[in-house]
Amino acid sequence: MENLDNSDQIVIYGTQYCPYCIAARQLFDAKSVQYQYIAVDNDPDLRDNVIQRSGQRTVPQIWIGEQHIGGFTDLRKLALTGELDHLLSA
Repeated sequence: MENLDNSDQIVIYGTQYCPYCIAARQLFDAKSVQYQYIAVDNDPDLRDNVIQRSGQRTVPQIWIGEQHIGGFTDLRKLALTGELDHLLSA
């Protein structure tokens, strides 16, 4: 994968078998963007931390830098409008 300057800033919190988590990873993979994937399956404290930080109880929860993107639906919307590419190039 291409190593973009902001790749270490993309973080996805999710669970191993969540289809939306898989789809989020596939979207970034298709763009050749590196990201950090953190599974919350077996870590209730981490999952609680993500819930508090995001205000959402669902996965995935995605951050680009300090900006909370939301879940896969939000990520896909950004990708379809071209805004995701803008965020990745900033």
